[in-house]
Amino acid sequence: MRFNQSPVTPADEQFLAAFEAGQIANQNFHHRDHLRLAWIQVRRLGLDRASDAVAGNIRQFAARHGHGDRYHDTMTRFWLRAVGLGINRHPTLRFDDLLAAEPHLLDKNLPFLHWSRERMASDEARRRWVEPDLHLMPAS
Repeated sequence: MRFNQSPVTPADEQFLAAFEAGQIANQNFHHRDHLRLAWIQVRRLGLDRASDAVAGNIRQFAARHGHGDRYHDTMTRFWLRAVGLGINRHPTLRFDDLLAAEPHLLDKNLPFLHWSRERMASDEARRRWVEPDLHLMPAS
């Protein structure tokens, strides 16, 4: 996947800096914020590097807020891939415009089109990327 870095705004950079500095409270970091973090980092780093960066950031965020055991690697990497697919389809869109073009990204049940709830709930899926057991994800 190729990504255009131009849509990342100074406000996006400020959001990323605040997140990385631990300035966003746990109760103020919702699904849309996870998507925005993924979008910014995929734009800046490309999908492979962003996946590792965001996984590390989310782990630290969870641990900082006393929820280190809640980090879920497969779920985190799924959302990065889903956002990456959206960016690939709409390479010039800013974050809000991407969500308007790809509203399914706001559906927290989207992973369960690909994984059974049992597989996604497994300890293995929490620790590392586990391939879907229902439907493969699109390649691009």
